[in-house]
Amino acid sequence: ENPSFEVIRPLLSRCQLYVLKSLEKEDLLELLHNAIAKDVILKEKKIELKETDAMLRFSGGDARKLLNILELVVEADADAGTIVITDEKVTERLQQNPLAYDKDGEMHYDIISAFIKSIRGSDPDGALYWLARMVEAGEDPAFIARRLVISAAEDIGLANPNALLLANAAFDAVMKIGWPEGRIPLAEATVYLATSPKSNSAYEGINSALELVRQTGNLPVPLHLRNAPTKLMKQLGYGKDYKYAHAYQGNFVQQQFLPDEVKGSRIWYPQNNAQEAKIKERMQSLWGERFKE
Repeated sequence: ENPSFEVIRPLLSRCQLYVLKSLEKEDLLELLHNAIAKDVILKEKKIELKETDAMLRFSGGDARKLLNILELVVEADADAGTIVITDEKVTERLQQNPLAYDKDGEMHYDIISAFIKSIRGSDPDGALYWLARMVEAGEDPAFIARRLVISAAEDIGLANPNALLLANAAFDAVMKIGWPEGRIPLAEATVYLATSPKSNSAYEGINSALELVRQTGNLPVPLHLRNAPTKLMKQLGYGKDYKYAHAYQGNFVQQQFLPDEVKGSRIWYPQNNAQEAKIKERMQSLWGERFKE
């Protein structure tokens, strides 16, 4: 349960608040020198920190970013006898691959947001561009594939159910083949999703159902829908009057499937696309006035 603010107010009054600040220059330099001297891989290399201003500026006082930058620059000169780190070299490397030193930071989430919004907005060019940005930055392919599966279900949904199948197939393919070929099924799924008709009716439907459940609580299951594995349950009326759909013409018969207290509720609403227009027509033929709107 979510406690009200009045319940947690006394707890908040006893809490200590800590303000997190960026590391100072001296702290960051110490971190750099320790990494070069003690890291199991870096200590085996000959690294000269000739200039550090660019590394400190790009890190923004974030120790994680600083170490990512160090790793990127060292990897770029991995074959050199002595790796000399200069401001020019750091700037050049990060301009080529700006996301690589911020894999878990703000830019990481901004780019995946732009990617998903391009798909939702039916722009395959934009979607492929942001996909390429993530591929070039060395993003985890499983992360991209998961987002495609979510997008297929949330944004394309019932307007094109095949989108979820293709997104899942792309996920499986990427897990099997990895980089760099994995970019191809990811691109295929990206274009397919971006060019598909869009619907979030299933997404809206489950959210509405959850809100209804939260408002009404654990309502009892109608007797005719209950399971009746024992004689006593049958005597109590469990399962009585249930109508087996397959025993009726068209494999359908009208009956109540919601608890009595919410039996008139509408939860799922079809949206304006060809696929759901067919679904709406079928629901109207089965349920009549219930699906008129």
